[in-house]
Amino acid sequence: MAYVITDDCTACGTCIDECPVDAISEGDPYVIDPDVCTDCGACADVCPVEAIHPED
Repeated sequence: MAYVITDDCTACGTCIDECPVDAISEGDPYVIDPDVCTDCGACADVCPVEAIHPED
């Protein structure tokens, strides 16, 4: 199950550096490619606004 970034994203960029597989792309909000995401949760752990969650 991939993670998703909600509209609460402030595009701070913190998550991009934490992703070990480069699954996150810049945008408004940022986007996680579900085909690349390994569900490690590293991005969610560092998000200052808690905008990253496992996909439902």
